[in-house]
Amino acid sequence: MRITKLGTTSHGGNCPTLYETDTGDIVVQGYRLTDREALAQLSDVLPDEQFVVVPRELLTRFAPKE
Repeated sequence: MRITKLGTTSHGGNCPTLYETDTGDIVVQGYRLTDREALAQLSDVLPDEQFVVVPRELLTRFAPKE
C-alpha cells in the first residue's frame, strides 16, 4: 500500500495528519482516544479497532472533496 500525505494542522511535525492510500481510503494520524467515558459510548467495536481524536479543522481543510 502506498500513502500520500494530504495535510496537517500540526505545529512542529507532530500529529494530527491525514493521508490517502492508493485505494482512496483515508488514514488518520492523531492522539489515541483514552477517555473511558467516551470509549464506553462507542458501539460495535471490533477487537483490532482503535480510535483517534481528529480536530475538525484538519478534516474540513484537507479531506478530499468528491
